[in-house]
Amino acid sequence: MARKKTSQHEEPAENHERWLVSYADFITLLFAFFVVMYAISSVNEGKYRVLSHSLVSAFKSSSGASHLTSAPSSEFSPVQLTDSTLADSIKPVDDPNSPKMRKQEKMRGMAKSILEALEPLVKDGQVRVTQSTLGITVEISASVLFSPGQANLAENSSLALKAVAQVIKGHEHEIHVEGHTDNIPIHTDNFPSNWELSSARASSVIRLFVEHGVEASRLTAIGYGANKPIETNETPEGRKRNRRVAVMILANDPDKVTELPINVERD
Repeated sequence: MARKKTSQHEEPAENHERWLVSYADFITLLFAFFVVMYAISSVNEGKYRVLSHSLVSAFKSSSGASHLTSAPSSEFSPVQLTDSTLADSIKPVDDPNSPKMRKQEKMRGMAKSILEALEPLVKDGQVRVTQSTLGITVEISASVLFSPGQANLAENSSLALKAVAQVIKGHEHEIHVEGHTDNIPIHTDNFPSNWELSSARASSVIRLFVEHGVEASRLTAIGYGANKPIETNETPEGRKRNRRVAVMILANDPDKVTELPINVERD
């Protein structure tokens, strides 16, 4: 019998291990899925940033394995999340030793000291102390400080202001003293309108502060007249509430203004 002739060009044998590449991609995606699920179970901004960066790096390194080749599995470099990496990326939101937190604590202590010094007047509703992001506001009823239509401090009113002065004189915050009136017009030789009356009352309070150790450079007198009411002026109680002096202790230092030269070109 004649021998069967063999072909000189035999087809190469089919590679049956190509499925391992797809399987490795699937395992990598599955691993990334479980890592994400674990991270979501305990939300942490610093860990999330590190995890996101690590996953992006991992997928970039494995992008070349998406082709059907017999690349070895050593191309998949493992992702490691160490404690030192997390510590470098995590920044505390509210550090009790930060300058911001120390200033807030300082303002809180100042407000508490003012409340304690003016406790009898606070209980009687003659003084109101509030604190906000802008600072501390001490509202004192005008009936405690002045006679009707006058800007000279009454003799018994200096005790409350002296107590405030003792608290604020040891600090560096800027202080605004605001004078407010009701909407009933005033026409006297000293005060032609409520503008002059409110400004004069604020100036009287500032003068007492300066006499008791508060630096004059920190003080500003402002007269609003009847333009900043906090209650209605339709009732006697509302008008009494509007007649007040507000001492505002600002939380932030005033912005420093940088003077720039202006060049005027002449024709």
